[in-house]
Amino acid sequence: MAKPDAVQRGLVGEIVSRLEDRGLKLVAAKVIRIDDELAREHYDEHVDEPYFEDLRSFITSGPVVPMVWEGQNATRQVRRMIGDTDPAEAAPGTVRGDYALDLGRNVVHAADHEDPGANEREIDLFFDDSELVAFERIDETWLYE
Repeated sequence: MAKPDAVQRGLVGEIVSRLEDRGLKLVAAKVIRIDDELAREHYDEHVDEPYFEDLRSFITSGPVVPMVWEGQNATRQVRRMIGDTDPAEAAPGTVRGDYALDLGRNVVHAADHEDPGANEREIDLFFDDSELVAFERIDETWLYE
């Protein structure tokens, strides 16, 4: 998901381009505003944390662009490409390493690749099945054995 800071800074296209250039396939995307209820569902595991209010306030502060990406090990690949959650620790060449300076304004969110249910849970929060578009990229035979 491109967070409100990415949308405001005009970085959505850059984020999409990086992931597409890698060979991942964008199968769903839209511009939305997250309300309080959806923010609580999205950050459910953080509700009791002292920083939850900051998370909720920020994610509801402006439009976001949730996306669904497909490809071999897509979640793990996306997580590596966006970089460490803390931009100060994110490697140059990652989205956060190149575009973020502050932990609270770190440009993007991706599902936890270590939680097997995270992808489906987050996709279900933001998209109906009818919004996911199945197709084959013309270069898939060149991307995978």
